Amino acid sequence: MKFFIDTANLKDIQEANELGILDGVTTNPSLMAKEGITGKDNIEKHYQKICEIVQGDVSAEVISTDYEGIVKEGTHLASLAENIVVKVPMIKDGVKAIRHFTDNGIATNCTLVFSSAQAILAAKAGATYVSPFIGRIDDTNWDGMELIKEMAEIYAIQGFETQILAASIRSSRHIVEAAKNGADVCTCPLSAILGMLKHPLTDNGLAQFLADYKKGNG
Repeated sequence: MKFFIDTANLKDIQEANELGILDGVTTNPSLMAKEGITGKDNIEKHYQKICEIVQGDVSAEVISTDYEGIVKEGTHLASLAENIVVKVPMIKDGVKAIRHFTDNGIATNCTLVFSSAQAILAAKAGATYVSPFIGRIDDTNWDGMELIKEMAEIYAIQGFETQILAASIRSSRHIVEAAKNGADVCTCPLSAILGMLKHPLTDNGLAQFLADYKKGNG
């Protein structure tokens, strides 16, 4: 499974990249605003800074919601760097735009997906990635991981090449469950990735090893 970091924070992206497990980055307008990055030029420059750090795919989200606007904006975003993936919402004009991008060799990430029906449409349009929002689904008392599992089964049966990108990840456990249920990619905050390192038995074992070494070599 690929690991993407879901942030616009350059420090977090750099730390995740230095860990040696980072495959890409996802961003959105909310994450940009969280970092105080506003204005079209500043946002585009920030995407380019991210692409200089990460060799893998970097999702850049369109703001337009009409077909012509999505195509124009997405084409421009894709021109900013070779590893830009155009992030398009799961709406009617979004699906049409994904087909256009697919036919013209531009990678896409279909975002705001909450059902297998939507996932099928995204795959049929040729989306590179499809992003089901696990945490938000769980918030409505539906099972986000069950959606991942169902999507993986459908894609395998139908031979779809679209990669399932589990988004809205809230914890390290979410990452494990997403992997178990067939997600190809998981995008999450740095804290969730670092949380996977932690286990009390690891801490206790290391402390014991170091204590024993000190006794014999102190």
